[in-house]
Amino acid sequence: MSLHPSLQSYADAWTHSIDAISELVTPLVEGEWNRRTPCPGWSVRDIVSHVIGLDCEMLGDPRPIHTLPRDLFHVTNEHQRYMEMQVDVRRHHTAPEMTSELEYTIIRRNRQLRNESRGPDTRIRGPLGTEPTLEEAMRNRAFDVWVHEQDLRAALGRPGNLDSPGAYVARDELLAALPKVVAKDAGAPASSAVVFDVHGPVEFLRTVRVDADGRGTIDGAPSLGPAATLVLDWETYVRLACGRVTADAVSDRIKAEGDPELTTAILRNFAVTP
Repeated sequence: MSLHPSLQSYADAWTHSIDAISELVTPLVEGEWNRRTPCPGWSVRDIVSHVIGLDCEMLGDPRPIHTLPRDLFHVTNEHQRYMEMQVDVRRHHTAPEMTSELEYTIIRRNRQLRNESRGPDTRIRGPLGTEPTLEEAMRNRAFDVWVHEQDLRAALGRPGNLDSPGAYVARDELLAALPKVVAKDAGAPASSAVVFDVHGPVEFLRTVRVDADGRGTIDGAPSLGPAATLVLDWETYVRLACGRVTADAVSDRIKAEGDPELTTAILRNFAVTP
């Protein structure tokens, strides 16, 4: 195995989630591919198309030349237009076409990962002209594929893998965004602290501290006098942070203590995925 050790956990998480997706969708009949998912505007087929498309880009395949229709109301910015291209070009593909392309893409990506000898800091082609490092790109793929596995599970009524390797990649990705959510987006007061107590298959307690200059940091130590505390389960945390639900829709699963204006502002700005 030539994969750099710092990339192995991301490769393992991606493999676990992509295999789960394949297992979920392979037995589906044609009509089930059209089921709505929690991902705004996307069906089961659309999510699988997105996953295939981005992994094809990791393989270096050229992007499709395709004109998007004008009536895609969930597409409102350049990032969404970029992502929609790989989805819309497959919207009329049949169930067998979808599963065979997914299977072929998985085979190709597994071969690529087995032979990957580039270092984690190698710059590669990314979306919209970006040049992430290989490590950043592989972390993003592991996160993205796990989140979309959960979208498919929700659409198909097949819950599971909330504590799989991809879940821990997702935890770290989402926690990294919390200081900005609390300090900048929600405008938490200077020299304050906000505690997040998450329970369930993935458990953690984190404190976001806002310094005198309004900058946020995060750590695992409890705060003795936090301005606010949010207690919620891991699945609800993920659904909120990935923009799959609003706080109002899951208010019965969130326990908020402390400054009510601050907790409302945090929950209003909780979604961090584009």
